Amino acid sequence: MRLDINLATHPYEDSGPLWVRWGGAVAALALFTLILLYSAVSGWSAARKDRSLIEQRQQQIAARDEQKAKAEEILSLPANRGTRDRAQFLNDLFQRKSFSWTKVFADLERVMPARLHVVSIQPGKAGDNQLQIKLVVAGESRDRALELVRKMEGSQHFQQTQIEQESSQTGQTPGDNVQFDISALYVPELDSDKGGAH
Repeated sequence: MRLDINLATHPYEDSGPLWVRWGGAVAALALFTLILLYSAVSGWSAARKDRSLIEQRQQQIAARDEQKAKAEEILSLPANRGTRDRAQFLNDLFQRKSFSWTKVFADLERVMPARLHVVSIQPGKAGDNQLQIKLVVAGESRDRALELVRKMEGSQHFQQTQIEQESSQTGQTPGDNVQFDISALYVPELDSDKGGAH
């Protein structure tokens, strides 16, 4: 009689399917790691370029601020005071002349909700020579004024829009239940914008 005895400490196992499964998983993990590494390196490179560009722009701004400070220092000399005052007067005059009521009303008409109308409008000047308009609007509900503020903020011609005062109207024009004082910075359309719109 013949007996087959396996004297090996570890019996033979077919590990081919195991290597196929785990080898595929390891390859996919290695590929994913390479993709993450590539995106991290490219992101670091792009951030480095952005930092360089920001630094360059900050240097340009600092140089311009220095030029502006020197120019203001020269203009503030007693001998140049008349020139400075004349230049400021002319700049204010040019700014007032550039204000177009037709454009302002056309821009307001685009954002004005139904059942809300302008009672009065007044242009003014904010800091940094920005043009500010103060509106008094009246309508049937507060929601209409909030809608107007949202639309003005979404427009490219109005910035920093806010309701300054709100009051109830009784015994006034029918439908004018509430009145709002609204202020906003107005950004007129530039000639270059018109040229690019064709």
